[in-house]
Formats: sequence, C-alpha cells, structure tokens
Amino acid sequence: MSTDIKPVLLSIVELGGYPDYTAVYESFGYQVVKTESVRKAIKLIRQHKPQVMVAEFNFQSDFRDRTSSLETLISSTQGVTDVSMVVFYEKETEPHYQLFLQSFNVASSLTFPIDEAKLKEVLQRISH
Repeated sequence: MSTDIKPVLLSIVELGGYPDYTAVYESFGYQVVKTESVRKAIKLIRQHKPQVMVAEFNFQSDFRDRTSSLETLISSTQGVTDVSMVVFYEKETEPHYQLFLQSFNVASSLTFPIDEAKLKEVLQRISH
C-alpha cells in the first residue's frame, strides 16, 4: 500500500456547463477537492493547501472594485500556499479577463469549450 501523499487540486465549478474533469486531474496524480463556491474554496485552501486550482473566470459587472470572484480566490492563497492557477473563461469576456491578468498571475488560461487535450498539456507542464 502506498503512503505517498498526493498533491491536492482544488476544482471550483461555480457555473459549470462543461464536463467533470476529475478523472483527468486524478490521472495526473492529484487528490481532487471540489466545491461550487469561492467562499467555500477559501476555507478549503487553508485546509488542503492545494498545489493547483482550476476555476472559472465569471465576469461580474456589478462588482465595483474587481471583475470576478477570482481576485478574492487568488488573494486568499497568498501566504498560505504556492498554487498554480488554471482558469477557464468565455471568449466574450476576454477584454475583462485581460484586465484581470494585468494584476494576477495564472499558470494557464483555457477558453470554453475546454479542449481536453490542451487541459492535459497544461497539467503535464505544471505537474512536473
């Protein structure tokens, strides 16, 4: 029996509407922790200290000081864990997403619909 501790991948699926990639994440050796809200994700970050987070960029025009809940999510990792962030986003929100990228570093950005082969390439790159 293996006593290896698997690195944690935190998957935050707020809106969804795309395939569940848990099996893909697990095939790269991750223990997958899933949640549907950034608020819950912030607690899970402290608890699990993920190496990778996969989340959606959901542009929210009603936010005065930020473009999405991703800012809160990434800020909550500072000082807690060094995480590689993978972001899924809609092509239509690209101008807003580019503004977000001026302030935050992400390991990779993938547009919907997600190409599973590209997702695997990203995981291969950040897993080693």
